[in-house]
Amino acid sequence: MRTGIIRDFDKNTTGAKITLVAVYLVSAVIVVVSLFPIFWVLMAGFKNLAELMRSTAILPETFNFSLYLQTWTQLNILQNYLNSLYVIVGSVASALIFNGMLAYGIAILKPRGYRIVSNMVIISLLIPATIALVPLFVNIQRFNLGGFFTPLWFAAGASAFYVVLFRQFFESLPSSIIEAAKIDGASQLTIFSRIVMPLSKPICVVITIFTVNGTWSDFLLPFLVLGVGRWQTVMVRLFVFSTQQTINNDDLMRAVVFSMIPPIIMFFLFQKRLTENIVTVGIKG
Repeated sequence: MRTGIIRDFDKNTTGAKITLVAVYLVSAVIVVVSLFPIFWVLMAGFKNLAELMRSTAILPETFNFSLYLQTWTQLNILQNYLNSLYVIVGSVASALIFNGMLAYGIAILKPRGYRIVSNMVIISLLIPATIALVPLFVNIQRFNLGGFFTPLWFAAGASAFYVVLFRQFFESLPSSIIEAAKIDGASQLTIFSRIVMPLSKPICVVITIFTVNGTWSDFLLPFLVLGVGRWQTVMVRLFVFSTQQTINNDDLMRAVVFSMIPPIIMFFLFQKRLTENIVTVGIKG
């Protein structure tokens, strides 16, 4: 027998039936409102410029897939997919390693002055990202790091939000396991890499999803760091594509669809794993 907010044997009551119907209706409305923009952009991509400007119908007159092929060739986005993949891989690695190490020091090692560092991390959450963008860009140019993905990787490895998530999870780990590893002569690096991080797979998965989503949709910092050269990401390429004088609104709609495909595929592939690990992290927190 399944249990939950409404148990199976409660479903026969009138109040429970009304509640279920209301929950289903609200859920259906939320799903429609969430998916309608994606569906509209997808259908608009099948329209040529004349039909897009003339018709207010959601569905196109004909499903002309050659228009998508034409925009794909014109956009030449395959290299930008690879560039975004490079940024994502490096950003995920930096987010897990560097933020995890700082959280390990605050939550497990607790050296002298760790409370000051912890408070500074919390205070940095109150600083808007746009305020820190100017000094960040100045330092990137000062150290001659522009034109490649390295600053984007480092930026992902310096996230106060991820440090807080890691710290909360590390503090919930059994201290007896860490003490046993110390007795066996394991170094702090060994404890972090072979004990703490493997036990922290749920929070690692959550941070990975957040990093992938944020890195894929980020525009301003990649635009400032990479410019419009060969290393531009998908979002930068989409912006450059939209500024070309020969590009019409129908071409831009199809380009937006191409930029949405990878996140949608990733969601369907990892939605079960994501929800499971979010629940696990919530319970441990």
